[in-house]
Amino acid sequence: MDRLKCTTSNCKHNLYDHCNAKTIVISKKAACDSRIKRAGGELEQTFEELETVVESLQDAPDEVVCDFDCIYNAKRKCSAVAILVSDRIFATKCRTKIKN
Repeated sequence: MDRLKCTTSNCKHNLYDHCNAKTIVISKKAACDSRIKRAGGELEQTFEELETVVESLQDAPDEVVCDFDCIYNAKRKCSAVAILVSDRIFATKCRTKIKN
């Protein structure tokens, strides 16, 4: 995977739409199970972003483990070149998914 864009507004791994988790886990319902809420919420994320140099951020995780029935799912590994993860009403979900 070349690029992962995550627009969640309250995750320990998210800075400027970059995910710094080594491994991303997507559930059978396409939810991002590796999301960890920040103790200070969205405000803490905003302060962290103000202190971060954007050029130092990684563009993609080492691995995306996926359990969703998707055309990009190859033996629980995401084969998409790029994915988008964003907040939904009840969960943060993979938006790149295409059901088999």
